Amino acid sequence: MATFHFDLVSPEKLAFSGEVDQVDIPGAEGDFGVLAGHAPVVAAVRPGILTITTGGAHQKMIVLGGLAEVSENRLTVLADVATSIQEIDRAQFAETIAEMEAKLAEKEGSELDHAIERLDHFKSIQGVLNTTAMH
Repeated sequence: MATFHFDLVSPEKLAFSGEVDQVDIPGAEGDFGVLAGHAPVVAAVRPGILTITTGGAHQKMIVLGGLAEVSENRLTVLADVATSIQEIDRAQFAETIAEMEAKLAEKEGSELDHAIERLDHFKSIQGVLNTTAMH
């Protein structure tokens, strides 16, 4: 399988850099996969699980929003937050969700809609974390 270069960058660190077979990205307009030779694209990234595939092995990373750019057989994801599933503090993540739920009562209209959508994304990530913890 043909490979391409992938960089996953957050403000805190370079979370990943290397040659990969495929990257599956949680896009704001829907999840999408990138393979070698992908057409140039810029897409918003929503909170979710980004999966890096190299040599048949899968590495899952949590991203909390950002931007993905594909150009010249290279993918760069500039994430607001990027951390591996193994590094996440599950208790802190659950606390963040509880805080988000508590703040819903303060919002209304489109701001409420956006907050509910973001909360749903975080709960989806928590579901993956809980499933991963069992294996």
